[in-house]
Amino acid sequence: MVASSNNRTIIHKVQFICMIISLAASRQLIVSSYLFAPRSFTARRATLVKNSVRAQSCGHHRRSLSLFSSNNPFRRTALLKGRVISSSNRSMSSLSMSAVERAPSATTTSSSPSKNKAMVAKLVSAALPSLDQCGERLRSGDLVSFPTETVYGLGCHALDPVAVQKVFDAKERPLSDPLIVHVTRSEDALELWAASSSLADETENSTMQQQRIIEKQALSALTQSFFPGPLTIVARAHPSIPQIIMANTGYVACRSPSHPVARALIQAAKVPIAAPSANKFGHVSPTMAQHVMDDLGMEDVWIVDPSLGVDANDNGMVQETGHASTTVCQVGVESTVAKIEMNSNATTGGSSSSKVMGSITILRHGAISSQSIREALEKADLSQYFLVSDSVKFTSEKVNNVAPGQTVKHYSPNVPCFMISSLRQIQSNDEVNTEQPQLDDEELTILSQSVIIDYGKRLSHYQKYALAYRDLSSDGNPSMAASNVFETLRWSETVEGAIRVFVPELVFGNDESGGVEARDGALVLAVKDKMTRAASAVVVKVFQ
Repeated sequence: MVASSNNRTIIHKVQFICMIISLAASRQLIVSSYLFAPRSFTARRATLVKNSVRAQSCGHHRRSLSLFSSNNPFRRTALLKGRVISSSNRSMSSLSMSAVERAPSATTTSSSPSKNKAMVAKLVSAALPSLDQCGERLRSGDLVSFPTETVYGLGCHALDPVAVQKVFDAKERPLSDPLIVHVTRSEDALELWAASSSLADETENSTMQQQRIIEKQALSALTQSFFPGPLTIVARAHPSIPQIIMANTGYVACRSPSHPVARALIQAAKVPIAAPSANKFGHVSPTMAQHVMDDLGMEDVWIVDPSLGVDANDNGMVQETGHASTTVCQVGVESTVAKIEMNSNATTGGSSSSKVMGSITILRHGAISSQSIREALEKADLSQYFLVSDSVKFTSEKVNNVAPGQTVKHYSPNVPCFMISSLRQIQSNDEVNTEQPQLDDEELTILSQSVIIDYGKRLSHYQKYALAYRDLSSDGNPSMAASNVFETLRWSETVEGAIRVFVPELVFGNDESGGVEARDGALVLAVKDKMTRAASAVVVKVFQ
């Protein structure tokens, strides 16, 4: 009987081995074994990396590897569903961006061919000789991640379509989401836009020519007012700009960062740098070099880390003035994005209302407010020509956007995140709150396994029931909240045993700024935007 049992065991093992060989021959790999991985984030990641090695042995291309090695929450959803990952030409970035599976988007990137050697990210210092090497690397078409005053960017040669494609591949980013071009001088930015082009259009009538002049004056006024700084301007592109950067919209986004390391790198590269945030698409934006390594560690990218090789006597080091060494990205949220668009039906002369030739629309909230833009236009005597408004949208991946950061699911931790309705929040600013929250047994169970990320003590009465709790700013300081939001969202991923992340639904009155300075009012809206997209705009009234 023992021998018979042993024979059956051997037969089963042989059958299992044959099945694995068959799957490898068909270039497919079952990843549902992930279901049995340990709960901890570190252990799950180790399991994925182990599976990625198996995928490589089966002949998968490098894009498949990054699927397994990354902690992107959306690919984790696919793994939990037990999908079969194929080596077909379909991009890994076409995986679902929500818990509900959708058909792959036609706008996603195509996969890169397999490389013979593994590509591993490399940390480099911000010393000037190191930045010179990074600049040479960018000119040659490779990738470099670098800090800005907002978040870490993943940079490439902006005018090299092959290099730009590498960014989309490394991030697993859909081609419908455009990139921002980074320059150091206003003059360099103006050369990227059609309004400043020396190429005359023979079809232009007198009205169109005047519009071009007004548009160029507005671009000059805004760049002079806000460059360098956290404002991205979107306008009609010069014909030389690659379409891949613009999601085929004809509009290119450009800004000039103020961070000394970013500026030194652009100068060393001697070319404009296209750079989205240096993370896997849809994940929380990085504000430290380690965040970039966590997301892009399996990609061929150099990561500039200002903390490396810091020496007080080293005059060759690019210094960050006025901030602690741990504060790399001071603003902490992405730049404001403003789009300039001229009205093709506009006419000149007549009343003041008929003088309006175009619009400037805020597409993404950041540190620069729409009021600040109005003031800059007034200073340049151009305010009568433009209507300035806010129009922040929540789109799907399939929509070709003129600016990044428009998708409804963005900045998301790898733990399901939801907004708690304002109806369940503290409604006063009293320091001592005697209100006892009404929670049923199911809510108490969920809260005991959940992380709460608060703002202004709105959810503080649930703190004692939660697995972990942090407030972006207990006194509601917008600047502090903005600088903390991405780092705190990433912290929530590391809390052992967490199954949910809850953030407050941020609701404001007619005065969105709350009576504070324009910059702080803009940052309030920026924090609201990031937390809303982290939760995919889903508001719940109960902890579930």
